[in-house]
Amino acid sequence: MQFQSFTTKKITPHVGADVNGIDLTQPLSGQQVEDVLQALAQFGVLRFEHQPLDHASLKALGRHFGDLHFHTGVKAMSDHPEITEIYSDENSKHVNGELWHTDLSCDPIPPMGSILKMSICPDTGGDTAFASCYAAYDALSERMKTYLEGLTATHDGHFAFSRFNPDGKFTRASHPVINTHPISRKKAIYVNRSFTSHINDMPYEEGSALLAFLYDHCERAEWSMRFRWEPSVVAFWDNRCVQHLAVWDYFPQLRSGIRVQIAATETIS
Repeated sequence: MQFQSFTTKKITPHVGADVNGIDLTQPLSGQQVEDVLQALAQFGVLRFEHQPLDHASLKALGRHFGDLHFHTGVKAMSDHPEITEIYSDENSKHVNGELWHTDLSCDPIPPMGSILKMSICPDTGGDTAFASCYAAYDALSERMKTYLEGLTATHDGHFAFSRFNPDGKFTRASHPVINTHPISRKKAIYVNRSFTSHINDMPYEEGSALLAFLYDHCERAEWSMRFRWEPSVVAFWDNRCVQHLAVWDYFPQLRSGIRVQIAATETIS
């Protein structure tokens, strides 16, 4: 696919692209917004270098694509409630996103996408792994695709966030196991290890075995990539067609960034 306002280069055959020729610190034109959304639906995650966004410009960037989605699981920044700080150092017991997940799939209407700007990176390590849920779906047998169609699963924020806040009240929602992306119209698997508690339409033991297969299948290396961070690199990923994992291989070094999430206008379907 050709884009009028920038160029792209695939990072792997199935997921991810580097984007060149766009300045995210400046207001975007309608054509640029449309191109970014089309590229996001195609590649799942976009990588932009040399984008020195601050808190205000990150929020302004996010609002080009929709309202900002307030995080329902972890505390936001006091001065910027739309922003979640990504931070880990030698005192951290956990890091954001340390298990495979799609952001806030426990919400009734999960955020359609997330934009993260990294400010401080470890000397080595600290990548984010992304996996294409399109490719994972396409690799299923036709019998399995037919079996999964129409099934729904429950996603529970308690699974992901109770270790940070044992007394917290978290969102819980049901979504189709197979979703259709509203832009690409491609199908993708929509369950993940962090949030999905059970499949609603079958006995727990049977559903647990099926989920274990789907988790392992979605996380396979064949359709995943390692996103390499540098200061002022920005990632924009589509929660409707990729899963991701923050690789915590840099302890006790410091890693810090800021993130906004873009609200969706429709439920997962």
